[in-house]
Amino acid sequence: NIRSIQNHPIDLRTLEMATLKVSTSDAVVLVPKRHRRGSSLSEEDLKIPDLRTQNASIEYINLTTHNSNFFADPIPLLWGEENPEERGPVIATTHHPMQRNAIGAHSGSYCIYKALAVACGQLDPNYFPKLEMTKPVFNIGPFPSWYNERTIATMDPWGHKVTEVFGVYYRKGYDIRPTIAVTKAHIELPEVKEALRVGRLSADETVLNSDGQIFTSKAAVEPVWYLPEIARRFGCSELILRETLFQETNMMYPELVTRPDLNVFLPPIGGLTIYIFGDPSTIPDESVPLAVRVHDECNGSDVFGSDICTCRPYLTHAIEECVKTAQSGGAGVVVYFRKEGRSLGEVTKYLVYNMRKRQEGGDSAANYFNCTELVAGTQDTRFQTLMPDPLHWLGITRIHKFISMSDMKYQAIVSSGIKIDERVEIPKDLIPKDAHVEITAKVAKGYHKGDEYKAMTEDLLGIIKGRDYKYEETCATVKKAMD
Repeated sequence: NIRSIQNHPIDLRTLEMATLKVSTSDAVVLVPKRHRRGSSLSEEDLKIPDLRTQNASIEYINLTTHNSNFFADPIPLLWGEENPEERGPVIATTHHPMQRNAIGAHSGSYCIYKALAVACGQLDPNYFPKLEMTKPVFNIGPFPSWYNERTIATMDPWGHKVTEVFGVYYRKGYDIRPTIAVTKAHIELPEVKEALRVGRLSADETVLNSDGQIFTSKAAVEPVWYLPEIARRFGCSELILRETLFQETNMMYPELVTRPDLNVFLPPIGGLTIYIFGDPSTIPDESVPLAVRVHDECNGSDVFGSDICTCRPYLTHAIEECVKTAQSGGAGVVVYFRKEGRSLGEVTKYLVYNMRKRQEGGDSAANYFNCTELVAGTQDTRFQTLMPDPLHWLGITRIHKFISMSDMKYQAIVSSGIKIDERVEIPKDLIPKDAHVEITAKVAKGYHKGDEYKAMTEDLLGIIKGRDYKYEETCATVKKAMD
């Protein structure tokens, strides 16, 4: 929320929301005021919400093309405040345009489908959700990490407790949506049933039953970004971050550059899911064993079993390790991020597959990363600096077993203040037939070798080759058939 007055004119309304401060470079900047509330809010303390009633026909559209918005009076949102009443709720629904205090819309990329439902008359835009029976089925937090704006900046730590801690807003008529849902489930995996059959796992009827069902607790999380901290982690100014987000989304969100008074953004991207094995209440206790895997989505492998990568085998191996840890009195956590194709997308990933198989010399470990860069311009956009936030949300301060070979993930977690005792690599016998190219390239690039891969050297880069899909031969056959 920092903007230089020397270079960017700011209207008086914005100045009222901030105090002036002189930086070390003598540039005058704006620092948001800390709007202190009392320790207990009542309905009388809150203004009556401005309710926008939408009709079937749109009479006008309010375009924000100026600094701040006429008549806007957003509910103060002070990220990192310990008292949730002082912190304030995230209000990003369409019902309260004047009190809205966040840019973007709920549900991530699914907000587009909501708009379609409204457009075709399937959803009443004035509908308020009934949330009385949707509260979490087990407790998470609060933890000290929730009160540090540098620790959690990609999700709202209070997002699952909104009906509890912001009840006064609901009674006043505000539409506040949860951004986290917490529930329980039984999951079944063929790999786990096989592990039971061969004796790698045993049923205890508490974590794992004799039918191969795992009893889990889980949470779904929508992204909620605190822009000042996001900018700090990427080493750029908040102004540059806002302008770049605005430009690179083809100007989808003008408020990123016209509303410096709003420093929370709900981006239209996928969220994450957390699976917990064992007792969730033990997770913050450093004396209780904890196994963790942070997994980035791979639809081809995770769901359909493609053998070109190690994603599903590593995921199921991690689940086995989590079950064993939970059965021994500890807990296990799998965080599943929607970051398909290293956040480059599945289309890009498949294009890279084609290049890998068609390149001169075939699919080799030596050119594994180069192909991605040639297609996408970069090798990876997952940006693991954002990844540790859900771990801090769970209150994790120590991981006994980190089930990952990725140095980027390891460094991101450790640099955020979480200790890691042991790193667990994927067993060699779990690597699919066509995935040896991937594992060889990753180990050569600096991924954790452990005992399993300590003998692997860079000499193998030019030797390890993937399956030849015979694209050109197949295309010729198809063309001949069509002729």
